[in-house]
Amino acid sequence: MLSILAGELTVAEAARRAKVSEQSVGAWKRQFLEAGKAGLSTGRSGPSTREQQLEAEVADLTQALGEAAVELRVWKKSAEGRLGPSRTSR
Repeated sequence: MLSILAGELTVAEAARRAKVSEQSVGAWKRQFLEAGKAGLSTGRSGPSTREQQLEAEVADLTQALGEAAVELRVWKKSAEGRLGPSRTSR
């Protein structure tokens, strides 16, 4: 697509290389330009909604992992108290 925009390839040449119709390449070019224009016009400098969702999910999973690690330590200490020191304890 960038080769077409830079004038290095015509739509017809790109269509032949990709083995698709010129109409398909033309549609892709329009979609590419519209998405670029939309991205520039929003002017957002912050993360997208999806990025925010993923960051929140990572935070939740990190907290859950920390809680599980603490529980595991408590269980190991409890087991050592009942069974004596284990070979793997430090």
